[in-house]
Amino acid sequence: MKILHCPLNGPRNISEFVYGGQVKPMPNPESATDTEWAAYVFYENNSIGVVQEWWLHAPSSYWFIVERHNGSDTILRTYDPSELLSNPGMVSLEDAIQ
Repeated sequence: MKILHCPLNGPRNISEFVYGGQVKPMPNPESATDTEWAAYVFYENNSIGVVQEWWLHAPSSYWFIVERHNGSDTILRTYDPSELLSNPGMVSLEDAIQ
C-alpha cells in the first residue's frame, strides 16, 4: 500500500487522493488565445525530474501541493498551497489558481 502524507490529515492511503495536474500559471481566460488555453489545459512539462503537482484529498476536499520526482515516483514533500505565496522561487498561488 502506498501512503501519501496530506498536510491537513497526515499519512493516508493513496486511494484517497486525486491527481490535479502540474502547478503552472493559468493564462487570463478573457485574453488568452485558443492555442494558449489549449496548451494550459492539455499540455504539461513532460521532462523527467522534480515537479510540483496539485493533489486533492477527496474525503476532506483539501487541495495541496506535492513535490514529486516523476521518474522514480518518489514524493519529496507535501505542503499547503499558501507556501507558494511566501516563496518567490515557486509559481505564485495567484498564477496557479487564477
